[in-house]
Amino acid sequence: MRKLYIITGVILTLMLGACDTGSRTKVGMQAPAVVTKTLADVGGDFGKITTYRHPDARMYQYSIDQALKTGKPLVLAFATPGHCTPCDQQLQMLKAMINKYGDRVLFLHLDQYQNPQAFKAFGVMGDPWTYLVDTQGTVRYVQSGRVLFGELEGALAPLLVPAPQVAQP
Repeated sequence: MRKLYIITGVILTLMLGACDTGSRTKVGMQAPAVVTKTLADVGGDFGKITTYRHPDARMYQYSIDQALKTGKPLVLAFATPGHCTPCDQQLQMLKAMINKYGDRVLFLHLDQYQNPQAFKAFGVMGDPWTYLVDTQGTVRYVQSGRVLFGELEGALAPLLVPAPQVAQP
């Protein structure tokens, strides 16, 4: 009976902790310039780039190495919704952020099944993980688990280049 309790305890610990087991890439470090799949690389087939049921093409336009060269802030979402309910919720929230920020910020979704090299390069174990990277390629925010819109927006604000002002006639 004691073995059953121990086994049950181990299983519960693994289940509860599976979404957050660590990351090597920390705030202040340079983001790894890893090559990741884009929608163009897979011929537009979302099934070859994500397990997300409602993907947004804007999250799959750039490889991480390409995105780092644009001079725009990046939001990197390491999420595998095929086995992670909070990942699905996280990606829904990010779609709303994309609509708000447009092309001022690049949003990239990395699915563990389709871009395992990104998980390895960042040292991500478990998901979801969210990284904010500034215009110089430095990681400025790292959060495991689900992030709320307001929380991410607050962390993103200091990284934004002011929107161009339209001259008044």
